[in-house]
Formats: sequence, structure tokens, C-alpha cells
Amino acid sequence: MKDASEKLTLFLEQNAKEFIFNWRKKSVISEDDPYREEVIKNGIQMFQLVKMALKEPLKEEVMKQLAYKLARERVEANVNISEFVYNVNIGKSEIIRWVGNSGIDLHELRPLFERINTLFDEFSYHTVRKYTEIKEQQLQEKDSYIHQTHKERLTILGQMSSSFVHEFRNPLTAIIGFTKLLQHDYPHLPYLDIMQHELDQLNYRISQFLHVSRKDLIGSRKEEVNLSFLLQELTEFLYPSLLSGDVTLQLDADPMLTINGNKDELRQVFLNLIMNSIDALQQKESPRIIRVECKEIDNQIELKIINNGPKITEDVIHAIFEPFFTTKDLGTGIGLYICKKLIEKHDGEIYCHSTEEQTSFVVKVPVFVVI
Repeated sequence: MKDASEKLTLFLEQNAKEFIFNWRKKSVISEDDPYREEVIKNGIQMFQLVKMALKEPLKEEVMKQLAYKLARERVEANVNISEFVYNVNIGKSEIIRWVGNSGIDLHELRPLFERINTLFDEFSYHTVRKYTEIKEQQLQEKDSYIHQTHKERLTILGQMSSSFVHEFRNPLTAIIGFTKLLQHDYPHLPYLDIMQHELDQLNYRISQFLHVSRKDLIGSRKEEVNLSFLLQELTEFLYPSLLSGDVTLQLDADPMLTINGNKDELRQVFLNLIMNSIDALQQKESPRIIRVECKEIDNQIELKIINNGPKITEDVIHAIFEPFFTTKDLGTGIGLYICKKLIEKHDGEIYCHSTEEQTSFVVKVPVFVVI
């Protein structure tokens, strides 16, 4: 006498055409799916696996072979994997319905039901997992390609900009020198102070480009720098910009606070951070306030430049120190990148924290810096 698995296998074979027809009718296959015909063949092959599983437990490798093939086809077809899951569930429901109408005693069918359910569940699991692995690998390869391309573009741009600013700096140096001579010979001549300030700003911007080159980040001179004096000098230098932007700058730094570092590089960092704060504050109404706080904590200098401007969103904060990232219409996107490089050169760190009330740029460097 035949057992339940043999009876059910024979029943399914006798009704295979109708079963496949009903499954195909209910399943979803995109019109532009390049594997439309393969979907039908895969369904028929899955039907064969069900019959094999009814006779004896199916080896996992046999199931994986079809699952991995299907996963690769779904990736190449660029069709959402949910379509596959839906079709598999339709196939399982159809088989369960046919099994229930086989006329075989329910008690005998119960273990076969479990075997069929397990087969479909494991098949779906292996297919979706393989599909996900392939997709993740493709994304990693794409990210790697984009990253490499971006690096090559930055290298070319860096070479071009470095060449340009070196050419530009020679006449600029001459203009700055002659302007200072005019100030000396004609101290009351109007607008010369404004010209000198703007030329100094232009020279500062050129220095930013030069610092992009690694050559300019190596071998700089260290000295003992009084941070309070340095910050006071910057405040005076930026006075026209503060006045023009209707910004109040509040400085709180210990007059005796010193650090062993490179004065020009530290000046570059602090100047850039304050200038950025002035620009950001133009987006809000008065009062516009910048607070510069500098103190020593456990042999480490902590400098905060705080403004009450608009909040910087989290996604932007994570990107602002990347080269050529900018939110300004005419920004270069290298200022904060240079700040980060210079502070790291001083064995320190720089980061930003922003809320609805205020935005803080925090610089931390050890008191004794090895350069």
C-alpha cells in the first residue's frame, strides 16, 4: 500500500498542468522583466523540488542552487524582491490548497504540510539573503568607484588651483606692498585702509588654497603663541567685517594662555571659523552675537567659537569638514577642510555641535604640540 507522500506526489503529478496554470495566473511578473520566461521555468522547478521533498528531506545545496540562480536573475532584472516573495507565497498557497483537496487523510497530511511550509520558507530565506548580498556588493563597488573618481578629480583640481594661486600671489604681493607705501606716505588718503583690509582678505583666501597642498602642511615653524593676543589681533582685523555684518564679538580668553604651535596656522583656523560665523549670522535678525571662549583643561587648550545663528542639520554637520563641500552659493568648500587638517597636524581635533539656539565649533589641541 502506498504511503501518504507517494499518494500526494502522484496526485500533484496528475494535476501539475492545472496547478502551474493557476499559479501563473495569480503571480505577478513585470512586463519589462528580461527573465519572464525563466520565472515560469523556476516555478516548475520549484514544483519539482516540492515533490522531491515529499519523498525524503531535501538537501540544502539542492535548494540553494535554485535560490541563488533566482537571486541573481532578480538583481539583473532590477525588479523589487518583494515581487519574488509574493509569487513564492502564491505558489505555496496553491500547493497547500491542492494538498488539502487530495482526499488524503488529514492526520497523514499534517507532517507533509510542515515539510512543504519549511521548504518554501527556507527557499525564500536563501533567495532574499543572496539577493541582498549581491546588492550590497554592487553598492560597495559603486561607492569605491565614485570615491576613486572623486579623489582623481580632487588631485587634478588641486594641481590646477595650486598653479593658479602661485601665479596670482606674485602681483598681489606687489599690490599689498605698494598699498602700505601709500599708507605711509599719505596716511590721510581715504579708502586705503579699506583697500588694505580687502587685500589682506584676498591673501588669506589664497593661503587657504595653498594649504590644500600637502607640501604646505609639512615642516612649518613652531613657537610659543599667546592665544589671547592672537585672538585680540583677529578681532581687530575683522572689525570691518563685524561692523558690516552688524555682529557683536565677545572674547573670553585668559591673557596668560599660551600654546607651543604654529602661529600662522592657528590664526588661519580661528580666522576661518569666525568668518564662517559672521556669514551664518547674516541669515538671522539682530542681535547677532559671536562668543569666543578659550581655556586650558588638563594640559589641553579648548577653544569654542559660538554663534546664535541658524541650526546646522545633522547631515550637513557630518559633511562640512569634507573638501569642496559647501552650502554657500559662492563658497569654495575648502575652509573647514583646511581647519581640520591644520588642527590634526597640531595633534588636536575639531568638531561642530548645533541646536536651534546656537552653533559651536570646538577646537581642542594639547598645550605642547610636536610639529
